[in-house]
Amino acid sequence: MGKVIFYEDRNFQGRSYDCMSDCSDISSYLSRVGSIRVESGCFMVYERNSYMGKQFFLRRGEYHDMQRMMSMGMMFDTIRSCRMIPPYRGSFRMRIYERDNFGGQMYELMDDCDSIIERYRMSDCQSCHVMDGHWLMYEQPQYRGRMVYFRPGEYRSFRDMGYSNMRFMSMRRITDMC
Repeated sequence: MGKVIFYEDRNFQGRSYDCMSDCSDISSYLSRVGSIRVESGCFMVYERNSYMGKQFFLRRGEYHDMQRMMSMGMMFDTIRSCRMIPPYRGSFRMRIYERDNFGGQMYELMDDCDSIIERYRMSDCQSCHVMDGHWLMYEQPQYRGRMVYFRPGEYRSFRDMGYSNMRFMSMRRITDMC
């Protein structure tokens, strides 16, 4: 499926931990993460244990040091957990809602949306229902800012999920061959 190797030091040095599935606590294997090699698949890495905190999407490749990853848009300097994104080759479909509990305006997406303000004249997105595929939602238009991974399911309240101070303004399908 997928394989990621976490190293304690920069440039793939020091102790390492091979991971081929979700890991809720990387700190039980390594004291810190200094570099990462994704050999296959795609992964989300998280700032805190148990898939909490800020998130960053990793695809196949080498990530030599945390400073470089931060220049690529990662907004945290500590990785504590990771989640493997399963391969998916089907269609994509997601409904976004203006308010909690699927209230307010609703729009259905089947492709990427670089700005919900421009496309739908929608100023806020507070809940969603992912019917098909895996998606990344971003706090700013043009797929910038903090990101959050959504797999199929109902997400009734972003506020209740801990994203009360975050507004989602763009959405992108994960179409990589993860």
